[in-house]
Amino acid sequence: MEIAIIIALILLNGVFAMSEIALISARKSSLSNDIRHGSSTARIALKLANDPDKFLSTIQIGITLIGILTGIYSGDVLATDFGNILTDAGVPATYAYLLAQTLIVILVTYLTIIFGELVPKRIGMSASTRAAKLLARPMYWLSVIASPFVWILAKSTSLIFNLLHINTAEEKVTEEEIKSMIDEGTENGEVQEVEQDIVDRVFSLGDRSINTIMTYRSDIVSIDIDMNNKQ
Repeated sequence: MEIAIIIALILLNGVFAMSEIALISARKSSLSNDIRHGSSTARIALKLANDPDKFLSTIQIGITLIGILTGIYSGDVLATDFGNILTDAGVPATYAYLLAQTLIVILVTYLTIIFGELVPKRIGMSASTRAAKLLARPMYWLSVIASPFVWILAKSTSLIFNLLHINTAEEKVTEEEIKSMIDEGTENGEVQEVEQDIVDRVFSLGDRSINTIMTYRSDIVSIDIDMNNKQ
């Protein structure tokens, strides 16, 4: 029974990890497009993505509780049972429980990292939009249930930032960041080379002064519109 509970907690931790990375990585433009096609889950996912503080706090609460419960079951109940098995196998009772606890911690940590963190996050990154829509509804209701605790955490965090005089204002996206995203999109095939060239020309035009694209009046060669072909 204890093993089943630990496995369930590890998988639940994976769900939280996947939803976190999926909603952070999901393209808002793709979600907006799905909303225009009538997707209610995309609407919820976009709502969560637009309020990352609340959503990430909810995720952190869930992961923390799972970690505590996993530690309780693996560090006490399961280690005791495994220690008894080692004792029956001939391991001295003085070392059996310590050895059992050490092995259980190593095994649970390994399984948590693989199935509770790395694999779910890789899935969340590779299929971010799909995963975000799949997990949006349960994560939304969980955020509603945890909203009182999230409010307390948000206020506490803001208070600490104010005491430390840390500015939490979001940084604006720079021109270099936009170019980097366009270059990455071109490499992945999402952005065509002609589109990349257009964007580069737009930024290049904005950096040029007016005299580089105009001809001085003294350099203009003109003719009278009333002149005939011979003239």
